Amino acid sequence: MRKLILLTFIALLLPGAARSEALSLDSCRAFALANNKQIKMADEAVRGAGYVKKSAFAAYLPGIDFTAGYMYNQHIIELLGEDAKLPTMTFNPATQQYDYNLVKMPDGTPVKDPATGSYIPSEVAVIPKEAMSYDVHNVFAGAFTLTQPIYMGGQIRALNDMAKAGEEVAVSARNVAVQDLLYSVDEAYWLVVSLRSKQKLAEGYVALVDSLNYSVTKLLENGMATRSDLLNVEVKLNEARIAYTKVTNGLSLARMALQQLCGLPIGAPLTLADEETMATPKVERLPDYDLQQVYQRRQDLEALRRSISLLRGKEKLSLSAMLPKIAAVGTYAFSNPNVIHGFEKRFGGGFSVGAALTIPLWHWGGNYHQYRAAKSATLAQQLLLEDMEEKVELQVNQAKYKFEEAYKTLDMTRTNMEKADENLRNAELGYKEGVLTVDDVTAAQTAWLQAHSEEVDAEIGVQLCNVYLSKVLGLMPY
Repeated sequence: MRKLILLTFIALLLPGAARSEALSLDSCRAFALANNKQIKMADEAVRGAGYVKKSAFAAYLPGIDFTAGYMYNQHIIELLGEDAKLPTMTFNPATQQYDYNLVKMPDGTPVKDPATGSYIPSEVAVIPKEAMSYDVHNVFAGAFTLTQPIYMGGQIRALNDMAKAGEEVAVSARNVAVQDLLYSVDEAYWLVVSLRSKQKLAEGYVALVDSLNYSVTKLLENGMATRSDLLNVEVKLNEARIAYTKVTNGLSLARMALQQLCGLPIGAPLTLADEETMATPKVERLPDYDLQQVYQRRQDLEALRRSISLLRGKEKLSLSAMLPKIAAVGTYAFSNPNVIHGFEKRFGGGFSVGAALTIPLWHWGGNYHQYRAAKSATLAQQLLLEDMEEKVELQVNQAKYKFEEAYKTLDMTRTNMEKADENLRNAELGYKEGVLTVDDVTAAQTAWLQAHSEEVDAEIGVQLCNVYLSKVLGLMPY
């Protein structure tokens, strides 16, 4: 891991120096991780999920809000249409009560107003119309509100559980993307190595056929070979050159594909450390593994497990919609004009505290059906996880057989290659001694090419088999 970090640092700061030398597999991986856009997107997704988690935790804490407003009114408020005249009262010691001050006849009988039939007061208290008129042309108002959730039916806890699970899903998805990228880089790397080996093999084959062509030409000049022999060799030589051209073009395209994965300039010179000497891994037996540990290490399965936790959080969130909710509320409100001490043309306000309770009563089963839908989604994801575990078990078994097959194939191809080398030497010697024909030599050369090509494929197959086994067992770094 330290080596990978160091290579990534070099890839970011000294790309020119790194590219001037042969790149190893680790350095190609480091370049890919440093430059790949999908990995950067996955990193941003993880970062965003972390912010969502912090946002969900903030729901536990009290929220403070400020609200302000301004309103212009066309008219002033006039509570009285005209001056108000209110009757007065005088305390009567005889009755120990207050009596209205009324106009009375000489005999003490109160006088009534003929028009209204009500008594006529002898004294009145006047409230001027202007005293009950208020200027509300310009009204300013504002409020600070503090809200503290006390019990939200488990909604806040569910949101926090979902945010935590969402972050873990993002991390697992990022790890899967890294492993897929590394696997692609390994495949592209060994493809370049394979094609480079086949290019050198094609060069050797062209040299073999060209040497035979030269020998047959000389023999034809001396009358020891036929024109048909020469034409046969020339056809083989053209086929060898065509094969060399194809493998060279394929190698150029493979280098470009690797450069694209690594984020390097496409078409720039690229040399790999294993192009000249490829070391075949020495593995005596299949690594020990336990399927349960494989399940725990596999990041794609981990992403599914975390998504199940996320869906369970949605269940709790849907359940909270059917439970009561309690919150404490505190407010400081102010306005201008204010009515605290009369109707004053200045700012004034005060505090108020209280509590709010919400109890869902009847929603025609809507909330309950949402809860059942959330449970169904969780069950479906659980079944998907079980299905994926079965497929992983199949992948592990396939990797096991591929592992054993790759090493057996490598041993057999090396044996075949030794026999093909010996067969070619015998064919060339027999042709020089005149006991074998040109067709025998070209057939031996073709068998030599095929045996060496199969040996290259087997060596690359071993490399890819080990990479695939590492990915399937969840051992590939991320």
